[in-house]
Amino acid sequence: MTEKCVALLGRKDEPTDAVEEYCHYLGDALRTHGFEMQVARVPWAEKGWPVALRELKQQAIEWRDAWVLVQYTALAWSARGFPLRFLRVLKALRSAGARIVVVYHDVQPYAGERTVDKLRRHAQLRTMSEALRLADLAVFTVPMEKLSWIRRSARNGVFIPVGANLPSPESAWVRKPLDLLRIPTIAIYGITGGNAGVAEIEHIAGAVKYFTERAGKVRLLVFGRNSESAGLAMRAKLQKTAVKLEILGLLPADKVVESLRSSDVLLFVRGTISSRRGSAIAGIACGLPVVAIAGPETATPIAEAGVVLLAAGASPEETGEALVRILTDGAYRDLLAERSRSAQQHFSWQAIAAKYVEILREQR
Repeated sequence: MTEKCVALLGRKDEPTDAVEEYCHYLGDALRTHGFEMQVARVPWAEKGWPVALRELKQQAIEWRDAWVLVQYTALAWSARGFPLRFLRVLKALRSAGARIVVVYHDVQPYAGERTVDKLRRHAQLRTMSEALRLADLAVFTVPMEKLSWIRRSARNGVFIPVGANLPSPESAWVRKPLDLLRIPTIAIYGITGGNAGVAEIEHIAGAVKYFTERAGKVRLLVFGRNSESAGLAMRAKLQKTAVKLEILGLLPADKVVESLRSSDVLLFVRGTISSRRGSAIAGIACGLPVVAIAGPETATPIAEAGVVLLAAGASPEETGEALVRILTDGAYRDLLAERSRSAQQHFSWQAIAAKYVEILREQR
C-alpha cells in the first residue's frame, strides 16, 4: 500500500533551487519504501500572504493524517529573512489535521551586528524555536549538539544530513583511461554572491597560484551558481599563470557528475563545511578528496570523509599547500578518495530515505 506524503516549500530560489531538488531526490528514494511524495508550494511571493494562506487551508484538507515535510530556510518564507509568517503555515497545517515534519535547511540564525541584523536574528530564533514546538517531528541537517539555540536534545528532533543533488554520483568513482593522462584538476562547485564571493575568488586565486609556483600546471574547473560572473574576475587574477581555467556556468546534474569525475579534488571555500552543504557533499558523493574550512557545524559524518579541514581564517597559502600534497602524492590522494567513497553510505539518497522511513513509521 502506498503512503502519501507532501513536501511543502516556500518561495522558489533562483537560478537554482537546491531545496526543491532535495525534495525530488528524496521523493524518488522514498518511493521504493512505499511512500509517494507530492511537492507543493505556498505561493506567498506571487499572490501575497492572505491569498496564499487561504489556498493552503483549502489544499491542506486533502492532507489530513498525511505527513507534510515543511522545508525551512529563512528566505523561503520572507524576502528579507524575517520568517515569522512561517508559523502561520504550520498552524494552518495543524488545524487541517496534517502531521508536520519541519526540515531545517537553515539551522542557525543569520549573523551580523547591525540593528536590522539583530532584529532579523531575533525573528529567526523565535520562528525556529516555535516551529520546533509545533512540529510532530523536526529534521535537522546538522547534529543537534552543534546548534547554539537548542539547549538540550529536542524530544522530537532527529539528525539527517542532506545528500548530493546528483543522479548516480557513484558513477564518478570509475575513472576513464583519458583521466589518467590529463593535468591535475581542481573543481570549484559554486561561488557565493556579493562581498563574500569576492573574498572567495581572492582565496581561490591565491591558493591556485601557490600550487602552480610549487607543482606546475593545473586545470581549474569552475561551475555552478555565480560561476560565470566570478569567472571573469578569476580569469583576470590568474593571467600569466600555469592555470588552465575553464568556466562552465550552470550545468545539468549529470554534467556536474561528469565534471567532478574528471577532477582530482574539490576545493570548497563557500563558507564552512557541514552536513547541510550539498555542493561540498557532491564532491564526497563523487569520491573526491575535498579541501574545506572547518566551522561550528563541522562534525561526523563529514569528518569521516576524505576532507582536509583547514582552520577558520586559513590563508590562501595554507589552502595551496593542502592542494599541493593531494595533487602530488598519489597514495595520499587515493586514501582520501577511498574515505569519501566510504562516507557516501551516510549521504546517499537511499540512506537518507531509510532514516526518514524509520522515524515516520515509528510515529504510526
